[in-house]
Amino acid sequence: MTTFTAAATLPASRGPLSESVLQTLLRTQPRADLGFDGLADADPLGDDLQLALHLCYELHYQGLPGVSADWEWDPELLRLRGALEARFLAALRENVPGGDDVQAELDALLVEPLDVEGVSHFLRDHGDWTHVREYFAHRSVYHHKEADPHAWVIPRLRGRAKAALVAVEFDEFGGGRAELAHARLYADLLRAAGLPDGYLELIDHVPGPMFAVVNMMSMFGLHRSLRGALCGHFAAAEITTAPSATRMDQALRRLAAPEACRFFFTEHIEADAVHEQVMRHDVLGDLLEQEPELAADVVFGIQATEFLEGRFGARLLERWRAGGSSLRRPLPAS
Repeated sequence: MTTFTAAATLPASRGPLSESVLQTLLRTQPRADLGFDGLADADPLGDDLQLALHLCYELHYQGLPGVSADWEWDPELLRLRGALEARFLAALRENVPGGDDVQAELDALLVEPLDVEGVSHFLRDHGDWTHVREYFAHRSVYHHKEADPHAWVIPRLRGRAKAALVAVEFDEFGGGRAELAHARLYADLLRAAGLPDGYLELIDHVPGPMFAVVNMMSMFGLHRSLRGALCGHFAAAEITTAPSATRMDQALRRLAAPEACRFFFTEHIEADAVHEQVMRHDVLGDLLEQEPELAADVVFGIQATEFLEGRFGARLLERWRAGGSSLRRPLPAS
C-alpha cells in the first residue's frame, strides 16, 4: 500500500509575495515586517499571489514542513491573507457574467458543444504518456486534498442540504475505508505512474492556474459568506467529473496505463453520476428553498469554477500543441 507522506521541504518562492510569506513562516524576518510588498502590482491570478495564498491556506490543512502550527491563526498573517483574498475574489467576479438563474447554469453544464476539445479530449485522442504524467502532476495539488475544502461548509448548512452534502463527502472519503478515500486513490495513481506520491511533493512543478482552482475552493470553504458559492462549485465539479473521467479512462486504456491509474477515474465515473443528482436536488434545492437570496452566490461558484478550470485547461493545451511542457520543471523519469 502507498505510504502517503508529506512533502519534506517548503516550495520555492515565485515572487515578492510568496517570498514574504515563506520568510515569515520560517521566522527569518521579524513579524512586524510582514507587509504587502508587491501586492498592488501582482497579477491576482499569477503564480506569485496564488502561491502566497496557497501557503496561507495550507496552514489550515496538513501544515507546512518546518513551520509552527501556531501560525495558523496569527493576526498579521491573516491580515495579509485577507488582502490576497480580496484581490483574488475581485478578479473572479470581474471574469464571470454573474446572474441568479441557478437552473440555467446547471443545465448548461450538461451540454457539451460538438466542437469542444478540452484536456481530457486531447489526452483521449492524442496524448502520450508524457502528457498524462504532466496532467497527473498538475491535479495532484487538487486531489491530495480532494473533498477537504468542501467539509468546511458542513456546519454552515442545515437540514436536508447538510445531510445530503455529508452523504456525498462520505463517498469522497472512501465510505469509511481509508484505502478507498479519493485522496488515497490519487496517491496510488501517482505511485503507479512513477511519480512522487507525497502530499504536495510536486508543488514546485505546478504553475499557478491549478493553485487558483484549489485556492478558490479553500476561500469559499473558509468564509461563511461564500457558502452558496462553495455549494455551486461542488455541484459544478460533480456534474462535470463523470464525463471527463470517462474520457480519461479511455485515454489510459489506449496507453495501457497501470490499473491503479485507471481505478481512480473509473471510481469517479459511477460515484459522481450519483453525486450530481444529490448536489442538484438535495443540496442546492434545499439550500435555495431555505435561503433563496443565495442564488447569485451559487451561480458565482459555478461560473468561477468553469472560468478557472477553463483557464487551467487552456494553458495545458497551448503548451502541448506547441510541443512543449506544461510544467515549470521536468518530472522525474518514470
